[in-house]
Amino acid sequence: MSSPSSKSQAATIDDLPPVMGADGEFHVSDEAVDLSGTTVEAWLALGFFWVLGATVVYQFVTRYVMNDSAAWTEEIARYLLIATVFIGATIGVVKNNHIQVDFLYRYMPRGMARFMATAVDIMRIAFFAAAAVLTVMMMLKLGSNSRMTLVDLPMNWVYGMCLLGFAAMTLRSIQVAWIHRKRGYSVLERPESHMTDR
Repeated sequence: MSSPSSKSQAATIDDLPPVMGADGEFHVSDEAVDLSGTTVEAWLALGFFWVLGATVVYQFVTRYVMNDSAAWTEEIARYLLIATVFIGATIGVVKNNHIQVDFLYRYMPRGMARFMATAVDIMRIAFFAAAAVLTVMMMLKLGSNSRMTLVDLPMNWVYGMCLLGFAAMTLRSIQVAWIHRKRGYSVLERPESHMTDR
């Protein structure tokens, strides 16, 4: 009798369940889409992304179909991309899946790993908070006199989106740090874990 591991290794494509039904049609059913865990920041980033997409389509149509390019679309598309990125970066903070190095944590003693992971959480909060403060200082220095190049709107609207992103990332970093403290480990210490694990 073969062991389960040798059985799974010997499986071929013929051993898998059929994809096509007897009627010759594909019968595939997807899992129901669950948007209940979608954060406010994700919806906001999606909204900016759709406006960005509409702007780029309008730019394409005016440039290549009408042969009369709308000059403002280039600038507005750039600013919408900035808003999408800064607001969307919060999603990475909420899910705690920004780039991180967890290799050394495998070899550290448990207490040292916990201390280092907590230090990382604190430094992340400090970094995003400092970035938010610096953005406010820059906005105050620019004032209302700084305008966009082609569209007569204040540049502080663009920096306001950056500020909103940094502020949201700061708050979400505090939330992530609290979850890490409450459950006693972070994804650095246990890379296989998820933020939904409690």
